[in-house]
Amino acid sequence: MKLMISPTSPYARKVSVTAREKDLMDRIDEIAVNSMEENSDLLAANPLSKVPALVMDDGQSLFDSPLLCEYFDAIGSGPALIPAAGEARWAVLRRQATTDGLLDAAFGYVMENRRPENERSAMWQERWLKAINRSLDVMEDDIGNFGEAVTLAHIALGCSLGYLDLRYKGVVDWRDSHPRLAAWYADFAERASMKETEPPA
Repeated sequence: MKLMISPTSPYARKVSVTAREKDLMDRIDEIAVNSMEENSDLLAANPLSKVPALVMDDGQSLFDSPLLCEYFDAIGSGPALIPAAGEARWAVLRRQATTDGLLDAAFGYVMENRRPENERSAMWQERWLKAINRSLDVMEDDIGNFGEAVTLAHIALGCSLGYLDLRYKGVVDWRDSHPRLAAWYADFAERASMKETEPPA
């Protein structure tokens, strides 16, 4: 299988971490691509020209990080990262949705900030920062309920906090205001799957 990623994409990192946690890397070739440039292989796999995108062994493709994480969870080895049914399943998926929303807001802020200063929208930047901080507040209150066994919720949260470190230094000082998250992340970031996928500074 060929997994197209960007080393700085938190969505791609979430999938790459999942692949490692499910012991799939002997079956996957990770290929770094620039989704902002026209790339025929990426477009063939995902007409939206977004990473991550997976080309399976039969030539079919899958894309979008929640779908790819669920696929890897189904075909990989080891404990399930997404519970099969019941309240535990919905809790993991809800937490993933919260952290994906945090990433959407963070990515929107980053892209807005790259526009010429006179074209930036202060209203949207403020809205995105508020969404980021509200999401962090929810996770700060909830982190004690995640449990010890790693799930997709843990992976999604870890990759989200890593992205804030990469893109938001001096903008969102999340550790000072969210000490439980900071303590949890300090431990989770030491997992081999996180260290191997750490984005370039």
